[in-house]
Amino acid sequence: MNPVGVVTQVNGREIARSVPARMTLVEFLRDELGLTGTKVSCELQVCGVCTVLVDRKPVSSCAFLAVDIDGREVTTIEGVASDGKLHPIQQAFIDHFALQCGFCTPGFVMMAVALLEEVPQPTPEQVVSYLEGNICRCTGYRSILEAVLDAADRLERASP
Repeated sequence: MNPVGVVTQVNGREIARSVPARMTLVEFLRDELGLTGTKVSCELQVCGVCTVLVDRKPVSSCAFLAVDIDGREVTTIEGVASDGKLHPIQQAFIDHFALQCGFCTPGFVMMAVALLEEVPQPTPEQVVSYLEGNICRCTGYRSILEAVLDAADRLERASP
């Protein structure tokens, strides 16, 4: 198959590349751009590990084609921190020990970023519902829930 030209913004940086028509977004991010923070697990859009934001909405990058990011904005875990400082969600995950092996953490963080942009002060039930597509095999979910709720408070306090 012939490659397709893609022009996109990834973590605020303009990228222009030719990609195979069947290349997934996670392959593009990891193999073409070297952004290995996005992990690959089920490759079936089931576990949430590969979650990134496309135009600020969460997508499973294992099932999203790279050609479909043409003209769009992509944010990966590498693009969440700014000015050398962790995003409040990342810091809350650390503070609440909401990670263990860390494999699923980028996907959870990206989902939490999307949730808190949509619902700045979610209820515990809303957090659980929003994150239900993400699977953690070693930490448990209580600390993740606490981290997201704490991050919502941190973001609210930081808002002007």
